[in-house]
Amino acid sequence: MNLITENWRLKLLALGLSVLMLGAVAFSQNPPTVKTIRDVSIAYTVPTGLVLINPPSTTVVTVGGLADTLTTMTNASVSATIDVTKAAPGPNVNVQMHVRSLVNTVTPQNQIVPTVLNIDLMQEIKLPVVVRARAAPGWQITKAESRCPPQDAPCQVTYNGPGGWETNLKAYADFPSLVQNSSYDVLTQPVVLVPNSPSINLSQNTIPSSGLDIDTVTIHVEAKTGTSSRQAVLIDAPPSHGPPPGYRITGLSIDPATVVISGAPDAIAKITTITLPAFDLTNRTSDATFRVTIPYPDGVTGPVKTATVTYSISPNPNTQPTPSP
Repeated sequence: MNLITENWRLKLLALGLSVLMLGAVAFSQNPPTVKTIRDVSIAYTVPTGLVLINPPSTTVVTVGGLADTLTTMTNASVSATIDVTKAAPGPNVNVQMHVRSLVNTVTPQNQIVPTVLNIDLMQEIKLPVVVRARAAPGWQITKAESRCPPQDAPCQVTYNGPGGWETNLKAYADFPSLVQNSSYDVLTQPVVLVPNSPSINLSQNTIPSSGLDIDTVTIHVEAKTGTSSRQAVLIDAPPSHGPPPGYRITGLSIDPATVVISGAPDAIAKITTITLPAFDLTNRTSDATFRVTIPYPDGVTGPVKTATVTYSISPNPNTQPTPSP
């Protein structure tokens, strides 16, 4: 018994020094260190009625611990969460990201990270789907409508997304080619959303997700041949050069005075007159008659191909005519 208790203080000191030496050797081989972990997924808690616009999906976390333990740490070993339950909508809202290690012996350097988010109200809007179609030359579209069951045309789709995106938001379905037949039915055409401003990018990620309840619609188009006719007046252009000195134009006649023109409605809608070419009257001292081809505008035709223009030319009583050579 004396052998155990004799000089117990010295023996206890020796034991303590041995433990310290062992710890020092262990720490020299496995020292504390830090590690940067990238692509840590961020989990969001978003209450009903709010939507996050293009929030970050991942973050970078620096953790500290023993070297051996850190070698096994991955982005799945760390969690990052943001709760916006108490946040108010706004373009630059300050919130807190909470970072936690899933390994007890490893600690994040920053457990609370300030973060800025774009938060808006999630709203629902119904949009009529307008068909965009173009007629081939000679055709006129009489009906163009979208259809989607179970509702009747015109089809309406429902869009859920940030309220700031929905002012004057439009929905379209595009007919895939020029219309040149009496009737078409095209299935599963995608609905195209067009915002009111080019600064709004509808493809941005949102939490919760934004989108349409119906992505495609059926297009029904009817058309008819678009040729119609109307009357146009033939008018003269000012002569490229007038009669010689001492002579003047005293009358003008055009035969025919009017012509019937035909063409697509949009081509002839604004045509009320057709101007004939100009004539040179430099050497004309008496009545002059010209026969000219009628210059119908592009896309317009008429049964009368030529017109006769007659100028009445007389001496000017106030001017002595130049003698003929």
